Amino acid sequence: MTAGFQLGVIGSLTLSVASSVAIVICNKALISTLGFPFATTLTSWHLMVTFCTLYVAQRMRFFEPKAIDGHTVVLFGLLNGTSIGLLNLSLGFNSIGFYQMTKLAIIPFTVLLETIFLKKRFSESIKFSLLVLLLGVAIASVTDLKLNALGSILSGLAIATTCVGQILTNTIQRKLKVTSTQLLYQSAPYQAAILFATGPFVDQLLTNRSVFAHQYTAPVVVCVQGLILNTWLTFSGEQQKSTST
Repeated sequence: MTAGFQLGVIGSLTLSVASSVAIVICNKALISTLGFPFATTLTSWHLMVTFCTLYVAQRMRFFEPKAIDGHTVVLFGLLNGTSIGLLNLSLGFNSIGFYQMTKLAIIPFTVLLETIFLKKRFSESIKFSLLVLLLGVAIASVTDLKLNALGSILSGLAIATTCVGQILTNTIQRKLKVTSTQLLYQSAPYQAAILFATGPFVDQLLTNRSVFAHQYTAPVVVCVQGLILNTWLTFSGEQQKSTST
């Protein structure tokens, strides 16, 4: 049974990594190569499909939904939706390498915020590892030939909102004793609605193009593939966490 459990965990982690890489490549191709630069609107579609999939999953008893007060759900939805939207905008305005460095930089900055505001303590080995990570991020940023001001600002905002969002997620989970799947299920509609309402305006401001005037041909197919992969990544990752606990 132990061997089977370990195999299941390894399989879930492998699938999670593979689908995560596929999502980044798919979204970058859609935004940069196929000419669909509306990253905020695209994120709202991702979240709508995520909610629909989680709704089906809870109807099939893969997890039990848990009621969460509206204020907490809206606050989390607003912050997390903004975080995801900014990450996708960062991907749209930066190279894949710089985008990945942005995601890596979230780890040390989250630790920094927890140390300053939550008074958490971390071992010297963890601090050294994070220092090496930050050094790698700095080198990658300096040597990135596609580095630009707007992309850097979006990446900085993405790091800030994601760090706060992760700390808030952990706080809500501990306080209300809910899983990340239950929290995502309750908040996904709000995240999708916020980005669906603001996405077209944000995208037009940043790209000078309207999502409503776009010619939907091949990019639509790629977008659907990205939505499916994103949904599968979210659910399979949460299921792996639930199984491992």
